[in-house]
Amino acid sequence: MNHGAGGETMQEFLSKHIVSHFPKMRSDVPLTSLDDSAVIDGIVFTTDGHTVKPLFFPGGDIGSLSVAGTVNDISVIGGRPLALSCAVILEEGLDIDIVDRVMDSVGKTSAACGVPVATGDTKVVEAGAIDRMMIVTSAVGKRSEHMDHNLSVASQYRKVDSKWLTDDNVRDGDAIIVSGTLGDHGVSLLSFREGYGFESVVKSDIAPLNGLIEKVLKKGGAVTMKDPTRGGLANTLNEWSSKSRIGIELNETDIPLKDAVVNACDLLGIDPLSIGNEGKVVIACVPDAASDILKVLRSHPYGKDANIIGYATSKTKHVTVRTSVGGRRILEPPVGDPVPRIC
Repeated sequence: MNHGAGGETMQEFLSKHIVSHFPKMRSDVPLTSLDDSAVIDGIVFTTDGHTVKPLFFPGGDIGSLSVAGTVNDISVIGGRPLALSCAVILEEGLDIDIVDRVMDSVGKTSAACGVPVATGDTKVVEAGAIDRMMIVTSAVGKRSEHMDHNLSVASQYRKVDSKWLTDDNVRDGDAIIVSGTLGDHGVSLLSFREGYGFESVVKSDIAPLNGLIEKVLKKGGAVTMKDPTRGGLANTLNEWSSKSRIGIELNETDIPLKDAVVNACDLLGIDPLSIGNEGKVVIACVPDAASDILKVLRSHPYGKDANIIGYATSKTKHVTVRTSVGGRRILEPPVGDPVPRIC
C-alpha cells in the first residue's frame, strides 16, 4: 500500500520501477520532475486515479474529488484548466443509483469550476474485481494569462529561474503560505469510515481551487504552488526542500488546524501535517508579496483561514518546525500515507 501512498516509498518506487522504463521526451516540465502536471509544447497535462473508500463521505464523494483534484493539479503549476476526461471503471452489480449520484456530482463540480468534461471511457469488470467504482480523470490546460505578470512581480525582488510554478523554484527567504486548515479531508474520511465520530465537526475540504489561484496570480509574486494531497504538508514541503535544495522553517503556532483535527490525530497517533488535503494550496512567494497574497486568499471563501506559516532558509537543509514551547523538530517526509484510500 505504501507504494501508492505519496510518501518516500512511493517516490522511490516511481523512480526505479515506473518512470525509468519510459522514453525521455523534451518538454518544459518533464515527467521526471514529478511535479503535479507536465507541460509539453505549452500544453499543461495531468492525470489522476481515484480509489477513495467509501464512495460518499461528509463533505464530498468520489465524483467531486475526481474533478477538484485534477483541476487543482493543473492550476498549481500556473495553468488554466480547459477540459477534463473521465474514465469510469464499475464493478458488476453496482447499483445504478450510485452511478447516477456520482456522475451528478462530477457534473455539478465541473460546472462550478467552469471546466467541462470533454471525453471519457466506461468499463465494467466482474464482481469482486474492484471495490465498487474507480475513476480516472485527466485534464488539459494552457498557461494562465496572469502568469507573466505574477512572475514579473516576483522578479522585481529576485531572480526567478522557471516560467512555471515548479517544485524546484523555492529560494532563501521565500514565504510559505497555506490557504486554510490542514488535515480536514483525511480526518473526516477516516473518522466516517471507521466510526470515530469526528466527522460531525470536521468535513472534507474538497474544492476546485482554479478561481482562487487565478486571483493569487493576478496579484503576483508566487514562485511555487502545490496542493498537499497524499502525504499532506510534510510531503509537499520536503519535496520542495529536496528539489530546490533549500531548508524550510515553520512556526507551529502559525499552522492553521482545527481543534477537532488535532484531537483526532492525538487520539490516533497521527501527525496532522502528514494527512492528505483536497481543497488547500501551499504557496511559496517572494517575501515582499506575502502580505498582499495573504489578503487575496483571506478574501476568498476557500482561503479565509489562510496564514503565513514559515520561510525558506539556507541555514538548514531540512524542513523544521519551531514548536509552541520553543523547541525545534525536523518534519520528516512520511514513508506512506497514514490514512489509506482517501483519494
